[in-house]
Amino acid sequence: MVSGGTYGTEDIVHGAGYGRAILILLLTPLLWSLPTAFMIGELSSALPYEGGYYAWVRRAMGNFWGFQEAWLSLVASIFDMAIYPTLFVVYLTRMFPWFAEGHRGWVVGLVVVAACTLLNIAGVRVVSTTSLWLFFALSAPFALIVVLAPFKYGALLHAVTTPTTSKVDMIGGVLIAMWNYMGWDNASTIATEVERPQRTYPRAMLVAVAIVALSYVLPVAALWMTGLAPSAWETGSWAEIAGLLGGPLLRIGLVIGGMVSAFGMFNALVMSYSRLPLAMAQDGMLPRVFGKVNRRRAPWVAILACAVGWAMCLGLGFERLVTIDILLYGTSLALEFVALIALRIREPELPRAFRVPGGMFGAIGIGVMPVLLLGFSVIRSESEQVWGMSSFAFGMILIGAGVVAYFLNHAVRPAGWTTEERPQPAA
Repeated sequence: MVSGGTYGTEDIVHGAGYGRAILILLLTPLLWSLPTAFMIGELSSALPYEGGYYAWVRRAMGNFWGFQEAWLSLVASIFDMAIYPTLFVVYLTRMFPWFAEGHRGWVVGLVVVAACTLLNIAGVRVVSTTSLWLFFALSAPFALIVVLAPFKYGALLHAVTTPTTSKVDMIGGVLIAMWNYMGWDNASTIATEVERPQRTYPRAMLVAVAIVALSYVLPVAALWMTGLAPSAWETGSWAEIAGLLGGPLLRIGLVIGGMVSAFGMFNALVMSYSRLPLAMAQDGMLPRVFGKVNRRRAPWVAILACAVGWAMCLGLGFERLVTIDILLYGTSLALEFVALIALRIREPELPRAFRVPGGMFGAIGIGVMPVLLLGFSVIRSESEQVWGMSSFAFGMILIGAGVVAYFLNHAVRPAGWTTEERPQPAA
């Protein structure tokens, strides 16, 4: 849920160059991912509830903010989830340009959405097993790149590559790095379906930060040795670069790996995002129909409803989707950091198998840098256009709509929502 491999990092090199790209890829997990992983580690070990971050914010700050957390996460998911079918099509067209013509790419993206929807309706175990094997498959070509690059030292200095269309600059590179390193809270929404969540979550988070950082930095550093110009990089160019380095077979491997990565990420995230409507329905915040589950405990109505929303945003383009996604996701992430502090104040005796070190100062301090980094998304969103308006204005409308939706929901249900907490699973 937090990484689909090195795919999607190409524009960071294009916008920042090799040296600064590696610096961005090293600093981003320290300033953005690690603080988030610490926060998630404490909250998920203390409150391993269905719905994860939504349940934390609601318990810490009440129904209004809990609803806003769920709203922001669901709306952000619409743009986030559209990214993966988009990347799937980008890599597919590197091998078969025929799919880039007309609406063929959109149809392929729709097929990806439908396939992952069906897999998730089949249940969590099917999704987790599939994702594990997909991880090994998509990592293999990059391991080969790291091995081959030293033997091609300086060999690609004057390589002729296809002209790129990327317009990503330094800020765009930072935003793409943030997107590649985000999603740590997504695994929290299935806490009731995880064995020993109090132990499993903190360990998994900390180990994953290191593994993901290495999977991004090592291939980029290896290509730096070859002398290939940063201007040759753009979304999907790992395929062409692999062809220059290792021939057509490695190129085909990267294309297949890129498609596998996008499919695997989408498949895993369907499982996470669909648990939000389920938890909200259980709390009375959404109609009961969203709480329906099949015999495998999969919330099939919520999965189908989310899939419709994700399919609607196919075709907006990678960079625009990333900017809107980070703007909305970052706002919801800020609420989670506030929830961490609020629960420390309101429930100091709450059992926490893992605690952010440093007491209250540590709990406050770890949220500072992630919130400051969100300023990059604000800067970029003011210059991008979505449906005739800036991405920032579009994002603010979506955020404001959450407030309106809350009060409309409250008007329909004047008696309020359930205050009963869902039980924690056995440790």
